[in-house]
Amino acid sequence: MPKQHYYMKLIPPRPSFAQDANAEELAIMKQHADYFYEQFRVGRVLLYGPVLARDGTFGVGILEVESEAEARVFGENDPSVLAGLNRFEISPMRVTGARGKDEQ
Repeated sequence: MPKQHYYMKLIPPRPSFAQDANAEELAIMKQHADYFYEQFRVGRVLLYGPVLARDGTFGVGILEVESEAEARVFGENDPSVLAGLNRFEISPMRVTGARGKDEQ
């Protein structure tokens, strides 16, 4: 079965989080960044990063996994979610085109 794609939105605790995170929150976000980097490295994440929206920064990741259940487990295991700092939403996505997609 081909891999499925999911849009993951990481929702911070407040709109100003990117500007006013404290030292403890920044340490948790370092763990979050390490988690996403590792998952990117092994191919479960196609792209990820912060979205600098006018009403507040949030995180985005495009996941490439076997199922929605796997995408949810991925989000639940994010260190920032486990710590109770961030929340997340998962939505199915159809990747129509992506660099490298046709090369696999």
